[in-house]
Amino acid sequence: MLIDKELHEYICDRTWDLTEQWYETLDKSQGGVYSSADPEKIKTLKKQNHAFHVRFCDMFAKDHADFLQDFQDWINEIAEDEEHISTPLVSVIGEFLRTQEQYLGLVGDYAAQNQRKVSYEQLKTWNLAIVRTISDIILKFTQQSTDAAQKRLQNQQEIIVEMSAPVILLTKNTGLLPLIGEITSHRAQIVFEKTLKQSSKHNLEKLFVDLSGVPVIDTMVAQQIFQLISGLKIIGVQTALSGISPVIAQTAVHLGIKFVDIEVYNTLAQALHQNEIEFMEYK
Repeated sequence: MLIDKELHEYICDRTWDLTEQWYETLDKSQGGVYSSADPEKIKTLKKQNHAFHVRFCDMFAKDHADFLQDFQDWINEIAEDEEHISTPLVSVIGEFLRTQEQYLGLVGDYAAQNQRKVSYEQLKTWNLAIVRTISDIILKFTQQSTDAAQKRLQNQQEIIVEMSAPVILLTKNTGLLPLIGEITSHRAQIVFEKTLKQSSKHNLEKLFVDLSGVPVIDTMVAQQIFQLISGLKIIGVQTALSGISPVIAQTAVHLGIKFVDIEVYNTLAQALHQNEIEFMEYK
């Protein structure tokens, strides 16, 4: 346990001085949150830095485990802050290390002013505690930052996948599902779920599934696409396929899939042309 009330008060009285000193010596060319010239963003950055110092000085007033637990909310806030997310992690860690130097210097000044009370061993203990604590905070921040980045990426990927399976209404009861890009097993499952929901919602009678923008489909994905066709059939939606490449055709033949009760066209233009009478009737 590292408890020293006098040192705690000494540091807590200088938290704003630490923040101003830190910002004055900050390398503002490193980009991200540290390079902003916006007064409001600078104000926010200083408040975040000051909040760090307010918590950090408590390392001399609390048990180490309790101290780290109380520090977690600050770590979470910074790791999920948009401005810090846009800042290279190596730059953020570099500022943690600069802050470590601040505290080593501040504790050294305190020891020099109180030579009779502070032994070399005591100073050494404080310095080791500061280094250990900063290291613990860096590890926790790095983990939290990584988790937040992964969650953010996953959410973005899910949005992209959902947007990549849109059912476009062509007529009151006819829709088009254009599939573009690589189709993974995960995306195929999303397409399956979203397409059935949208087709049912719009009361579709016929859905054109265009595969001309899909370069390759493996065995598992091909099975899921034809499961989609079966699912659509169950809810009363007729399916027409267009843009089937030779590679996709070979995969279907290899799987023994037969295009029974499925309209197949070489291109989407051909499919739309063949069904022109239906559109004319709708108009």
